[in-house]
Amino acid sequence: MDRQSAVAALHAALTAFSRGYATADPRWCVALSGGADSLALTAAAVTVKPTTALIVDHRLQAGSDEVAATAREQALSLGCVDAQVLCVDVGTTGGPEAAARTARYEALDAARGDAPVLLAHTLDDQAETVLLGLGRGSGARSIAGMRPHDPPWYRPLLGVRREVTHAACDELKLTPWQDPHNTDRRYTRVRLRAEVLPLLEDVLGGGVAQALARTAAALREDSDTLDTLADRELSELSTAGGLDTARLVNLPEAVRRRVIRGWLLAGGASGLTDKQIRGVDTLVTAWRGQGGVAVGSPLRSRRLIAGRRDGMLTLHTEPV
Repeated sequence: MDRQSAVAALHAALTAFSRGYATADPRWCVALSGGADSLALTAAAVTVKPTTALIVDHRLQAGSDEVAATAREQALSLGCVDAQVLCVDVGTTGGPEAAARTARYEALDAARGDAPVLLAHTLDDQAETVLLGLGRGSGARSIAGMRPHDPPWYRPLLGVRREVTHAACDELKLTPWQDPHNTDRRYTRVRLRAEVLPLLEDVLGGGVAQALARTAAALREDSDTLDTLADRELSELSTAGGLDTARLVNLPEAVRRRVIRGWLLAGGASGLTDKQIRGVDTLVTAWRGQGGVAVGSPLRSRRLIAGRRDGMLTLHTEPV
């Protein structure tokens, strides 16, 4: 693309996004890593609204404090009204990537006040997310990818290619941080980016990333409609004693499993998998007196069990 148009393209994307999703917000924050995507996003964001940069230092790499300090200086030079470095302690739950993501989002949420946070995920990130969901067989919710607006998180660049953010940094003479993790092929997403997507582009004649992003958008529309129907059914079927299986079994399969998922989440479940939800669904559709199904729970000393008693789906905890 013409590099001289990159900054203008990002400004147009942010302006359109603000009109569509953030009309009531007088200011916003940007999650700034110092990489090309978030630097370009910051440069565009400050031209639309007063912007605070939030820089998370995971303290997982030598020199991370210097990277964060540089990002802060760049944010202020671009016109941010404030730039804060947030130091976090990364745990181990879910593996290194998941633990770092959890720590990062918690820090951003605590620091943002009442302002939304812009995240620099691009169309290429969306395509990678859809491929990951396909490979894991995680169902439509996963293949639908990231939402552009999931309060308090905003993703205004989901329609923008990564090459545009890099071109904008060149145009503005910004030097992005090159995260070594982004080239480490031990990470699945890096191999998707460096090997799988280029191969698909070659074999299918191009346009694969855009097609995957369109697929995600179409699935989100369908999922939103089904979620609305499921929420309505859940409010009618849920009682203090659980869920009435006699009424639940007559619902369309896609709606029924969403009702079960919503009920489990309301009951304290977390980290639900498609396999767990389908397991609970068999208590409704293939009941033969079987035992309960263990589902994801934040409790370390006790596990959450979905079972069936007297025609009702029930939830209870048991010691681990």
